[in-house]
Amino acid sequence: MSRAQQVGQLFMTAVTTSGLTSAEATAITRGRVGAVILIRHTAGGTAAVKPVAERVQTLAPRLEGGVTVRMLVSTDQEGGRVQVLNGPGFSAIPSAVSQGTWSASRLRSSAAGWGRQLAAAGANMNLAPVGDTVPPGLKDVNAPIGRLDREFGDDPATVASHSTAFLRGMLQAGVIPTVKHFPGLGRVTGNTDLTADVVDGTTTRTDPFLRPFRDAVHAGVPFVMVSSAVYTRIDPGHQAVFSTAVIRGLLRGSLGFKGAVISDDLGQAVAVSDHTPAQRALDFIGAGGNMVLTVKPGDIAPMTAAVLGRMADNAAFRKDVADSVRRVLTAKRNAGLLTCG
Repeated sequence: MSRAQQVGQLFMTAVTTSGLTSAEATAITRGRVGAVILIRHTAGGTAAVKPVAERVQTLAPRLEGGVTVRMLVSTDQEGGRVQVLNGPGFSAIPSAVSQGTWSASRLRSSAAGWGRQLAAAGANMNLAPVGDTVPPGLKDVNAPIGRLDREFGDDPATVASHSTAFLRGMLQAGVIPTVKHFPGLGRVTGNTDLTADVVDGTTTRTDPFLRPFRDAVHAGVPFVMVSSAVYTRIDPGHQAVFSTAVIRGLLRGSLGFKGAVISDDLGQAVAVSDHTPAQRALDFIGAGGNMVLTVKPGDIAPMTAAVLGRMADNAAFRKDVADSVRRVLTAKRNAGLLTCG
């Protein structure tokens, strides 16, 4: 891979479910982008989604020596109010609150079925399950999770058993799951997509609410998504997505995660609006993150340019990028998306 192709593997940008726009295609091809997220709810079913996913795959990089590196095609298919793909071919998935009342074995079997539906439509990655625990009494004030019924329960044990069952079902179907939003958004009030200065003043490095993420790591989850909130008892000076203490220290060190770390949205999210797009990418990768997610295709050019520029004169950052490329390509290889000869 050229250096630009390597950097492109570290980015995920948005593609609308109604069809690939020229702006989206340009961002992907010029940025050598290796992953996309399908956005905008659709009721068109498999017949509408699959051609979009197939078109995205035609934009995957062409390499010498018979090497194929296919695109990650992801979406948010949690259930309830967060289910992007709907219509013929897709089940109406209950909310996580409802899923949490099922047995773990039933949820794993159901998630495997939902995963097969994604795969049939050309989606090979799901930005789910949610590993956040909303404690009793906070559901109605917890904007990102509780108010939307995105939690599997109000205690870490239930959330751990069911989020792990969900991700294992996805893996069984050949779809890459992503546990989110590390180290947890269950004890905040603001939604980082819509609000600046979202703060968790409770979670610690040894917090019981980390159990769902710890269990997901032990279960072999390939991707962990990091939140954009500030956790004052872990790193008061940085948002988690830009925090070495959260990513390298807690997630990699304490929890032992060896897979790929993906950001929450670094495009439209209000929580990161005080950083330029370039600075968001640099700070995330510098903190130990591996894949930058932005739902704004226009961010890809300044972000990738910034990463390439920093690599040119910073050996430590080049090492960070090389590590990230290895982690992302390993995940693709394990999912059958990277083949040689």
